[in-house]
Amino acid sequence: MAQVIKLQQWSQELQKMILLNPFLCLFLLFSLLFLLRLAKRDRSNLPPSPPKLPIIGNLHQLGRLLHRSLQKLSANYGPLMLLHFGKAPTLIVSSAEVAQEVMKSHDVAFAGRPQTRAADALFYGCVDVAFCPYGEYWRQVKKICVLELLSQKRVQAFQFVRKEEVANMVEKVRLSCLNGAGVDLSDLFLNVSNNIISRSALGRVYENVGDDESFGGL
Repeated sequence: MAQVIKLQQWSQELQKMILLNPFLCLFLLFSLLFLLRLAKRDRSNLPPSPPKLPIIGNLHQLGRLLHRSLQKLSANYGPLMLLHFGKAPTLIVSSAEVAQEVMKSHDVAFAGRPQTRAADALFYGCVDVAFCPYGEYWRQVKKICVLELLSQKRVQAFQFVRKEEVANMVEKVRLSCLNGAGVDLSDLFLNVSNNIISRSALGRVYENVGDDESFGGL
């Protein structure tokens, strides 16, 4: 009975101490979170990662030029590092040697893709080659794509399309130079890629068409 009374008194004293010292409570809370984080880090063998903030992760460390920001981070944390874009952990590979290890030596471990809700809705339950889980179905779909869509014979069949679109781009550059106008190469390259893909896959160019003839209106 005496031990129970002493325990109650000790609990009351502790509650008074916490109420009177909120900074002590915060210190204990942050210490507990730090210890839990260290224990979690010790259990997982993760690549080096820069310190992150809650909710946004490492987004605050990325500037307008993404490749420059990643280059600076890789110089400090190595060619293989882990960044958190919000709550999504992302593995960043910035050297050819490590990329070869990822894509050839350990390709099975990295063959899977995250099955998000957007991919599930857009790709009919993630059954396409980009988002379906690694397995026999994925191997068969990849084989069909390589043999039927990406074979040398199929690529050469659309060589005339690539020549015509590149010739059109060069003509646009020539006319712009004659008129003294500026040339936006990024926009030109994007249009050329879009035109080649549209003509190869759909048989026509979807560029500067009306609302009734747009690709989304088909």
